[in-house]
Amino acid sequence: MDCRTTGSVLGANIDALSWDAALDRLLGWARSRESRYVTICNVHVVVSASQDADYRAIINGSDMATPDGAPVAWMLRRQGFASQPRISGPDVMWALCERCAAEGLPIYCYGSTAPTLALLEARLRAAFPALKLTMESPPFRALSAEEDAAAVARINASGAGIVFVGLGCPKQERWMAEHRGPVDSVRPEPVEGHEGFDKLSPNGGGDERVTGRRHPMQVNAVMIGVGAAFDFHAGTVRRAPAWMRDNGLEWLHRLASEPGRLWKRYLVTNTLFIVGAARQLLGK
Repeated sequence: MDCRTTGSVLGANIDALSWDAALDRLLGWARSRESRYVTICNVHVVVSASQDADYRAIINGSDMATPDGAPVAWMLRRQGFASQPRISGPDVMWALCERCAAEGLPIYCYGSTAPTLALLEARLRAAFPALKLTMESPPFRALSAEEDAAAVARINASGAGIVFVGLGCPKQERWMAEHRGPVDSVRPEPVEGHEGFDKLSPNGGGDERVTGRRHPMQVNAVMIGVGAAFDFHAGTVRRAPAWMRDNGLEWLHRLASEPGRLWKRYLVTNTLFIVGAARQLLGK
């Protein structure tokens, strides 16, 4: 049974946990091939969740939501968890690939383009020769029910314990939520001494779902939405240097790399996050 401690960032429930705790929990689920999904939450995700109730329900319904963006981790630290690190998608993916290679646990990469996946596969095989991996680039359109069922069957047949999903936000989160099987329900309860935080613990109330039941579209693995991690590790998009990531400036590096595509997103999203964070911290 899982026990979670989360904080609210603009209405999105984000897990407050260490790197070791996150990896251990993910690998525990993966070894058992539990149907779970994990959202990696940066500023764009939490702002989108604050404006879209359905998307917020998907984020808050995830089995783990990590603080990807430095500002998201900063919000958790401001609210009582002083040591909360940033737990980003590309770093989670790399660390899990290393652990899975050592344990012989297969992984599956679902998303992106065939050329990017070919580069990603070569990079991962060079770094982790023992890693068992499968790549799939789905069509850039909505799948029919038959196509979707076939994709799920391929994933499950691969024996993968972890599925890295690179479909982009919000598509990847919606896809994961649609393909998670029934799990034990959880209900938030306040954590003493940490205002604004919830402790999620198993209970018998609410929308109870029983672990172990299967449905035809269930992915029997831990699904993790890693966004641009495929491009970063494949080398098709250059990631910000460590000093920029550590100081919350990765968004600036990406903006400089792709100004035509990202300027409006970052201008609007960052402004909304600053306003929302200020209102939350001031209690308004």
